[in-house]
Amino acid sequence: METKGMMKYAAVLSVLGAVGMFAYVGYASNMFSYLSEDPKVCINCHTMNTEYATWQHSSHRERATCVECHLPRESLADKIFAKSRDGFKHSFAMTFRTYEGENIRISESAKKRIQANCINCHREIVSQITANSKLYQTAGESGQIDRKCWSCHREVPHGTTRSLTTTPDNLGVKEI
Repeated sequence: METKGMMKYAAVLSVLGAVGMFAYVGYASNMFSYLSEDPKVCINCHTMNTEYATWQHSSHRERATCVECHLPRESLADKIFAKSRDGFKHSFAMTFRTYEGENIRISESAKKRIQANCINCHREIVSQITANSKLYQTAGESGQIDRKCWSCHREVPHGTTRSLTTTPDNLGVKEI
């Protein structure tokens, strides 16, 4: 009987410990801020400071947020799934230092989402480009080309900078 009581005690203690750990990690990581669409959420971790700072000084700042470009627009479920998956990958890569080079690289699925969102926002000009590319045979029969929008327009969404470390106040980036 005493063993059964100890098992219950150990189980309750384990559950409370897990809940406490979850609450602490949630608090320490600003977990609930990730439910927001505010671009400042993207700089909760230092990894995205450069992207946020260059976006702040770009032409897209007034028209598009991180979420509008980087997450799917089809449904709320798709958006939540993509945000959760990408967030987990980023957290894992930063925690366990599994990323290659100095920066986290964008995934193939994220590239597809961003390309689709570029086309969605700029569909009028894309239709003109597609029509012209068919005329000049620069694309396949479908009118599609292998390049992504940012192949030519790299500086548009995020701009460029030589070094944020030498820029006072990191181009004005302030963490939440």
